[in-house]
Amino acid sequence: MIDRRSLLGATMAGTGALLLPDAARAMAADPVAPYRTPYKYPKLILGGSGIPGSFDEKAVDCPFVFSANGKFYLTHVGFDGIGYQTGICESDDLINWRRLGVIMARDPNDPITRYNIACASILRENDLQSPGRLLKVDGRYVAVWHAYPSPGYEEGPAVIGIAWSDDFMNWERGPVILRAEDGADWERGGLYKPTIMKDGDTFYLFYNAKTTGQPWHEQTGIATSKDLKTWTRHPGNPVIPNGPNGAPDARFASDPVLVKHRGRWGMFYFGLAYDGHARELLAMGDSLTSFKKVDEVLIDVGPPGSIDEKYAHKPAVIYHDGALYHFYCAVSGKWPNDVRGLAVARSKPW
Repeated sequence: MIDRRSLLGATMAGTGALLLPDAARAMAADPVAPYRTPYKYPKLILGGSGIPGSFDEKAVDCPFVFSANGKFYLTHVGFDGIGYQTGICESDDLINWRRLGVIMARDPNDPITRYNIACASILRENDLQSPGRLLKVDGRYVAVWHAYPSPGYEEGPAVIGIAWSDDFMNWERGPVILRAEDGADWERGGLYKPTIMKDGDTFYLFYNAKTTGQPWHEQTGIATSKDLKTWTRHPGNPVIPNGPNGAPDARFASDPVLVKHRGRWGMFYFGLAYDGHARELLAMGDSLTSFKKVDEVLIDVGPPGSIDEKYAHKPAVIYHDGALYHFYCAVSGKWPNDVRGLAVARSKPW
């Protein structure tokens, strides 16, 4: 069976306008402007440790960024050749990161997480231009994770589960809340990276999933809950389907991240095209169940020899000091010896 990583590797080869302030006028004319981060930092901000036996020996992937206690934190999954585990690092400037260790480790005695546990997001503020502070439910932090049933890189149909913490460093694994076999045809092949958020009295779980068979497609859907226990899939799933042949998301429309700005919702996600490149994209909507894709690539792959010459994908964003920072997973080189690490771009020059 071809796993997801090898597939990505193999396919590569009221008020009048005149009364508006300048910034507001520009916003009205160009609603995508607040989401753009065209200035890439030229180096990886976090890579595989290379330390034999460490959870992130081979690679790091799937960033999630937030602020707490006067610092920035970045959760990420590490790959050691067996499977995913989840680590965390901290920073004072969003560029230089200090590894703090594993916060979710696989459990050899647990049939669900014996090979993998990848924390994908923690409940946090929704606003695009927020510092990304975490939110609590009944006095505790809540996160969502996914776990693949077999050893290797994303092998088998993953499930999505929930976890709880008092300090965001030590997590108690909760139950599985979503399984591929309970879904529609578009997700029967397995679930991928989830994002949890809250709007009003409703929790939203955005996730991508794949079809069965080869070659598969990945698309994005939603499940909702009032109590974090019972989840209902949205009847209009997938809300971000694949684009047509030639589109940047013709194969994958994956890894959704939701933000709100000026009363509208923005969804960062990545697309995989038939040209073998993965790129960061955007969809926008007036509600959390209806989005229109933006006809623009937010972060494209770099030139040959750059850190993201193959893939620039898997978004995470935070606002700081007047700038939007967009973290993503950058991949260069040839599979299976490619280099996979975390990179960042922002809305103002470095």
